[in-house]
Amino acid sequence: MARQYDFTEGSIAKQLIVFSFPIIFTNLLQVSYQFIDSFWVGNLLGADSLAAVAVASTVIYTILSFIIGMNNAALTILSQQKGKNDKEGLKRYVNAFIVLLTSLSVIMGVFGFFASAPILRWIGTPKEMMGEASEYLQINCLGIVFLFGYNFIGTVLRSLGDSKTPLAFVILAVVLNTVLDPIFISLLDLGVSGAAYATILSQGLSFICGMYVVLRRGLVPFSLPKLPTKKETGLILRLGIPSGLQMSVISAGIAAIMSVVNSFGESVVAGFSAAQRLDSIIMLPAHALGTAVNSMAGQNIGKGNWKRVSSIATYGVLYNMAVTGFIIILIYAFAAPAVRLFIEESDAARFGTEYLRLISWFYPFLGINFVLNGIVRASGAMYQVLVLNIISFWVLRYPLTFLCSKFAGENGIALGMGISFAISSAIAFSYYRFGNWRNKKLFAY
Repeated sequence: MARQYDFTEGSIAKQLIVFSFPIIFTNLLQVSYQFIDSFWVGNLLGADSLAAVAVASTVIYTILSFIIGMNNAALTILSQQKGKNDKEGLKRYVNAFIVLLTSLSVIMGVFGFFASAPILRWIGTPKEMMGEASEYLQINCLGIVFLFGYNFIGTVLRSLGDSKTPLAFVILAVVLNTVLDPIFISLLDLGVSGAAYATILSQGLSFICGMYVVLRRGLVPFSLPKLPTKKETGLILRLGIPSGLQMSVISAGIAAIMSVVNSFGESVVAGFSAAQRLDSIIMLPAHALGTAVNSMAGQNIGKGNWKRVSSIATYGVLYNMAVTGFIIILIYAFAAPAVRLFIEESDAARFGTEYLRLISWFYPFLGINFVLNGIVRASGAMYQVLVLNIISFWVLRYPLTFLCSKFAGENGIALGMGISFAISSAIAFSYYRFGNWRNKKLFAY
């Protein structure tokens, strides 16, 4: 049975390493999950079907972003309850999240099922892709409750100090999806719909398995579902809505950056896309540190141990500097062959390689953002983090990328983004050091 860490005592240095490593592998598997459907659909059905899945996946990613946001709220609330050692309060808020997230997932699933075609038309989906894209999106909407469920179980366990058990559930989902995809797509001749059925079935089985393990071992204080109180509902929505909006701001910001990239033509777009696929893997350790310090700081904020919260932030930043420093070395050694795994065209591969090598120097600043925002988020200051993200993407990253690309050409894309990372980290540090987030009170002590 995996250990549930009490982060209010013990070695912070050791806990941060042991706790964050399973989160890194969990995130890596989540990224690979996104590639599995694309791999099988592309190879078994062809480019047109792959394009339809890609279009539908943009809508699914938006839903997933909101789920991640709600889970960030859960991580903060539940970790503080764990730190307070309020077992009854922890049980009440677990129940409240279950009722609210289940209700929300059902509403989103029904709405998404019936609104799939209008949504796809609204985002400009070509007519020839509408059939397959709509099928894929509708089936995934039917399985949203499983997507909510198995992500929520992992979040609850991490808030209690256990990052290893959620890894097992994600491994199960990824293995099942890898095996079921070719069976449903080709053997059962279900096409794109088969990929969607394989996805929701693998997530559903992982969710059921997770519930069985958690209940049998008593890992989480569940109770029979009942309507949450007005106070519990209000707190969850006050944290969950801005947290969900944070992810929407990030998604929209990425789309804005792509408008700058698109202006340089196909080779730059292709090279940038390949680099971004690698970037999503490269920054997994920094993302994991942000999640880890959120849980660790949350427990200590719940206990009122602010000195230890500061130590967690310090260790998080130092670990980030060490990890991103090592990543820079790897990028300079292996960027070129890594980019060519995704694209062979010489100009595109050249740009992708140059982009990664230039922007890698700014990765430490981006990691500082993840760590310090994770600490602030642990206090429940979700609106403040939302504002920091708006500043980061819309006041800094997009304008600087646009301006630098005008003066430095295609290399200005990495330069502008990198400079925005550095300025954003300075702003994040300033708010961490001088902001009023420490005064945030979620519960009556």
